[in-house]
Amino acid sequence: MKLPAMLLSSALLLGSWAAAQTDPFLRTAPAQVKPTVRGAAVGGVVPAAAPVRASANSSKSSPAPAGGAETLAQAKTPSFGSPRISGTAEGTKLVFDLPKGMTYTLVPTFGGLRIDVGGVRVVPASALRLAEHLTEYRASSGQIIMGTPFPLSLSDGWRATEATIASGSRVLIVELGPRLRGGAGNVGGRVLAAAPADARAQASLQAPVPVTDTAAGSVHTTDLPPGDSVRQQPGTPPPAPPAPLPGADTARPSTLVGRIPGPLSSGATIQAPRIGKTPGVTRMVLDLPPGAGYRIVPGTLGLRVELLGVGLGSTPTNEQDTSAEVRSWRYEPSSEGVNLSIVTGSPTTSRSGWRAQVLPPLSGERSRLVLDISPAMANLTPLAPREKTLAAVPPMSASSGAAVLSLRASSVRPRVVIDPGHGGKDPGAVGTIVEKVVTLDVAKRVRDLLVAAGVDAVLTRDTDRELHPDKNTDLQMRAKMGTPGTQMFVSIHVNATEASTALKGYGIETWWNPNHDLSYQLATVLQRDMVDMTGAFNRGIKGYRSLSVLRNSRIPAALVEIGFTSHPVDGQNLTDNNYLERVSVGIASGIREALMTGVSASGKPAASAMSGP
Repeated sequence: MKLPAMLLSSALLLGSWAAAQTDPFLRTAPAQVKPTVRGAAVGGVVPAAAPVRASANSSKSSPAPAGGAETLAQAKTPSFGSPRISGTAEGTKLVFDLPKGMTYTLVPTFGGLRIDVGGVRVVPASALRLAEHLTEYRASSGQIIMGTPFPLSLSDGWRATEATIASGSRVLIVELGPRLRGGAGNVGGRVLAAAPADARAQASLQAPVPVTDTAAGSVHTTDLPPGDSVRQQPGTPPPAPPAPLPGADTARPSTLVGRIPGPLSSGATIQAPRIGKTPGVTRMVLDLPPGAGYRIVPGTLGLRVELLGVGLGSTPTNEQDTSAEVRSWRYEPSSEGVNLSIVTGSPTTSRSGWRAQVLPPLSGERSRLVLDISPAMANLTPLAPREKTLAAVPPMSASSGAAVLSLRASSVRPRVVIDPGHGGKDPGAVGTIVEKVVTLDVAKRVRDLLVAAGVDAVLTRDTDRELHPDKNTDLQMRAKMGTPGTQMFVSIHVNATEASTALKGYGIETWWNPNHDLSYQLATVLQRDMVDMTGAFNRGIKGYRSLSVLRNSRIPAALVEIGFTSHPVDGQNLTDNNYLERVSVGIASGIREALMTGVSASGKPAASAMSGP
């Protein structure tokens, strides 16, 4: 007699799913497509006792069926995890059952072995005991991490094989031990290149917190670029940007030094700042008397505002926990007047993290020094013409592996693939901007900068189109444009996060996979140059998701996220032409440096080695 309750549950789930489709951050229309596996039977189901094949198709993220069907799918969807563990003389052995339809990739790292899983649910192990050679076991959405006290390479420190047991089902056997040799033997899953031993590279491969599992019955979203599966709560609008101040250009930081017009009165004092809070921004207003001077000094801990020619009045001199952007402020007397020290939530520079302007009095004689503080405020000042020009990149030697178009050619232009994310029916993130529009705009700017510097820059798309209607196939086709002779692959995306966490999502980050031994170095150069050029918040290098568009590339590859359209301030950056120009120059200069320093598929340009006196 459970049918009425099941029908009621189905109706409620169907209603909530339908309401969620009003989400302004919805990336793509729901697609009821079953995951497929390369070389497998129709529908993506691997027959029993067949080797499990890895597939880039695990990038497809279809929403679970509505209503009661979703509950049934959860019950029927195969799961992966809960290994059987035992100790041997050589190390620790873990045996995993391989369900039908599963895909996986093995990633040896300096701190252990990672398994990226697609097509099935990953479940945590129950009552798993750690051992001498297994110091950590962590399972999250689409991923299992096994930590070891010794480093792994492609062939040392571990061994993995597949086998058919008596019941006819397949198992994956993973052995971990410092003296083990062999790496991946008879396995159907792919094995990516071993990650570099650099401690920062290794840290980027570890997820900061376990990721919440996706709906059962759908392939995990770990193969998609970050933010591509964002779903906002129905009826929750994105935060509005802060209201602009009248009478000045609020998009640019003011002069760091200034003085209020008029003669300075003897004994003038300063009162506590007036503080206002809007989504993502804290505003501090100082009422300054005529003749008072000010100096604004940004730094790694925040801002110091030196007020000249004034003293302290009968006012509080400090405050703690003001807001997320202003952790605290404090007045202190100085030889020239009063210093206001503002501890911010992130470092500030001369052109980012804050805005300032002086406004005339509303009443009386005191002018207003207004400080807007937000870590998402980037450098939006125009670039000088010389800053928008890259130095020439010498041709690559034809013998270095680059494509040769003529038998007489001795050198060729280095070739780079630039991938503007999304396109056509796939808009990507939709918030302050539409992702597919911005990524194409930035990609064309990057291409033009590189072409002018002597680089053969190729776009995966140069119009508003997708490469294939199926998202999974589209991602594979983009990655495969890195044909022999191509030096590197760079994919450009815009980030987004749920409305409930939109204020926590801002800044620039770069993703890599250990698909090539130089991918991490490429990501590092790109991230550094973008942050240096834009002053945007530095979210760092990340590699703990197995992204299809990177994993399926056979050359150094990286994916850049140039900002969050879901953040009220970061989203405004993405509408600013100066910001887009700056981030484009940052990407182009990072690619140029990678080519010049050998962080590419073919090494250093030949001209740098052939140049003589």
